[in-house]
Amino acid sequence: MIVSTVKLPAPVGARVVSVNTAAEMHDAMMAEADAAHIIVMSAAVADFRPKVVADSKIKKSVGAPEIILESTVDILAALGKSKRADQVLVGFAAETDDLVANALDKVKRKNLDLIVANDVSAPGVGFEHETNAVTILDRDGGSQTVALSDKREIARHVLDSALRFSGA
Repeated sequence: MIVSTVKLPAPVGARVVSVNTAAEMHDAMMAEADAAHIIVMSAAVADFRPKVVADSKIKKSVGAPEIILESTVDILAALGKSKRADQVLVGFAAETDDLVANALDKVKRKNLDLIVANDVSAPGVGFEHETNAVTILDRDGGSQTVALSDKREIARHVLDSALRFSGA
């Protein structure tokens, strides 16, 4: 099952739940999580949203509005709190500083089993590239570095690590 805001063709056999907001993604993930053996949260939603959303166009003549932000729900942390002992929860950490330390902190704070950490300031890595280089860390201190590769290859390493960690 895939929960996503992105409208792309789904892999054969996958069920897609389309959402538009962080709140909708949270609700969908919490509704579906109990049936999953492995949960991979490969991208984060925005950390903040406007506290007030205009219901009509804001005219320039009234001046620039002040935008006040509020936090969105932390879906990964919510999944970590409700995770069963036999589930594997995988998070991602896009970092620019202290890659391993920040990623391991996230593992502890959010009750993760694995985290895929990448330095998004490195060349050829991150959101705007077809390649990535990652370090896969587990809650028991294990670590695997995957050199710059196609993102499909990275995905294979992540899934293999999740399966190994689950004992499957």
